[in-house]
Amino acid sequence: MGAPAPEGPGTIEAPGPQIVPITTLEDPRLDDYLRMTDVRLRASMEVERGLFMAESFHVIERAMDAGCVPRSFLMSSRWVEQFAPLFTRFPEVPVFVGEESLLESLTGFHLHRGALAAMQRPVLPSAADLLRTARTVAVLENIVDHTNVGAMFRSAAALDVDAVLVTPRCADPLYRRSLRVSMGTVFQVPWTRLGAWPHAPHPPGEDTAHDGVDLLHDAGFDVLALALTEQATALDEVDLGAGRKVALVLGAEGHGLEPSTLKAVDEHVVIPMSGAVDSLNVAAASAVVFWQRRAAVRAG
Repeated sequence: MGAPAPEGPGTIEAPGPQIVPITTLEDPRLDDYLRMTDVRLRASMEVERGLFMAESFHVIERAMDAGCVPRSFLMSSRWVEQFAPLFTRFPEVPVFVGEESLLESLTGFHLHRGALAAMQRPVLPSAADLLRTARTVAVLENIVDHTNVGAMFRSAAALDVDAVLVTPRCADPLYRRSLRVSMGTVFQVPWTRLGAWPHAPHPPGEDTAHDGVDLLHDAGFDVLALALTEQATALDEVDLGAGRKVALVLGAEGHGLEPSTLKAVDEHVVIPMSGAVDSLNVAAASAVVFWQRRAAVRAG
């Protein structure tokens, strides 16, 4: 018999997905999914490990389409077929499959959205790079509620905000709850975290460092703060037209923006209220302000 014919390109089989049955929770590869209901622990651990968690088909797909790379997937057997179009895109990445009760013991909650994916955290761009092409920017100052952060990103994506800047103490937009509420739009709107806010520290004898409000001013932005102050101008009386590059600053629930921020910005703006209501939830307020800016820009 002659030597076997060499295999041609059409005969090479592509590797299949790495389906890994979960038989024990002691597997160190599952550590990414531990104690997922401990918000404080996860918020610090995920950043330290360079990962984030995507939950549901839609959010995982959006993360992948934005270039994020999965480390692993986690699901029960009944979801394998539905999520196959996603995990087969990365055949080298393990897909951990186990009984739902076992997965709940691991994560601390029931995976009713089908699956989780542990994803590599992307490298964020610099604020200066984002500002070069932006004309409408949202600044989220110390928004600590992940639900509000996610809702604000969703509004930003829907209402033509070019970039979002989050301050050092703002909640993580890539936290699981933020991603879920945003419907994955965190991957649609360019964003980054500022190194300092409202100003960068200026050590004696060193060149002035530019960050925060100074960076926005350097890029040609007028910085407008949404605030309940006596000098605030009603939103419908503010020039938000296309002739201005505008940065809209929104603060945390409760005490609102920091006094140092209110001193540093160019204008204070308030949404006129009726019915003995003094203000809206910050996520709702952001949608109103973003819409008003978009309407003014489109009106020319």
